[in-house]
Amino acid sequence: MEVSLSRWLILTAIVALFVGAIGGVAGGIAAYLLLDDEPEPTPIEITVTEEELSTIEVVQRVRPAVVTIISTLGAGLLLGEGVGSGVILDERGYIVTNEHVVEDYSVFRVVLADGEEREGTLIGTDYPFTDLAVIKIEGSDLPTVVLADSDSLVVGQKVIAIGSALGEFPNTVTVGIISGLHRRWKADGIFYQDLIQTDAAINPGNSGGALVDSQGKVIGINASVIRATEGGQLVQGIGFAIPSNTVKDIATQLIEQGKVSRAFIGIRHQDLPGGAVIVLVSPDTPAAEAGLMENDIILKMGDYSIDEENLLLNVLMNFEPGDTVTMTISRDGTEMKLELTLVERP
Repeated sequence: MEVSLSRWLILTAIVALFVGAIGGVAGGIAAYLLLDDEPEPTPIEITVTEEELSTIEVVQRVRPAVVTIISTLGAGLLLGEGVGSGVILDERGYIVTNEHVVEDYSVFRVVLADGEEREGTLIGTDYPFTDLAVIKIEGSDLPTVVLADSDSLVVGQKVIAIGSALGEFPNTVTVGIISGLHRRWKADGIFYQDLIQTDAAINPGNSGGALVDSQGKVIGINASVIRATEGGQLVQGIGFAIPSNTVKDIATQLIEQGKVSRAFIGIRHQDLPGGAVIVLVSPDTPAAEAGLMENDIILKMGDYSIDEENLLLNVLMNFEPGDTVTMTISRDGTEMKLELTLVERP
């Protein structure tokens, strides 16, 4: 009896183990099948709006023609370097930038959008009348931009700024709108006029870069930004670009002639609230031939008054080389008139 019970217990244990093993295998197979039937993870879809797609396409179209310009004084001269941006206008290697990017420098390195570096040569500038200059690199079939008709711009239009922010981040893209048109901003004794105002971020290094419309056409060359008022009040979102029609006119003259045709008097002056005082008369110039003298105060050129809102350089832009103009001056408190014939600025 004891033997039978013992056998029965052993058989029961064996059966239990067998059933357990089968259950474990079956459970494992079931689990495997369940896992195997699990669907593949769904890829994350990134939705790009039509507006974003437009921005991307514009950047891809224009960015290859936007370069970084590194300006130095040459080997061994440790007075620092300037960094700005430029835009290739001509497939032969002509690049428009700001005059202040190249001012007082003699050696220029141009870094293309793909990182390739080439030596640049200064062709000419329009100082002090517009903040524009042209440099050239060797090459052919270079990527170029298309200039828009800036006379057709409207306030509120979307714009894209492309340039080398801080000189460290080439091809930086920012987006904004046209905040105003026909603005003027005083710098270096002249009012830069007919400027495009934008709230697109323009940082140091962006000078000379492109301001582009939604069609991928360049509407202006980024030039300056207001950081603070003269009283120290901080300002945000006020930047200026030189309109493309001005860029086209000035750059064409610089490329074809190496200079811009401007009228020349032959003096150095200082602006006053009610005129411009002569501080130097250069010999063999229209001023010297007409009898202008140091400390004379120029009150009018022709019918144009000289004052805080109409600076001498701005008034001079209304005249052409070869024009004969009547200068109204004050000499030792006495008002008098002199005639001089303007020549082309050397």
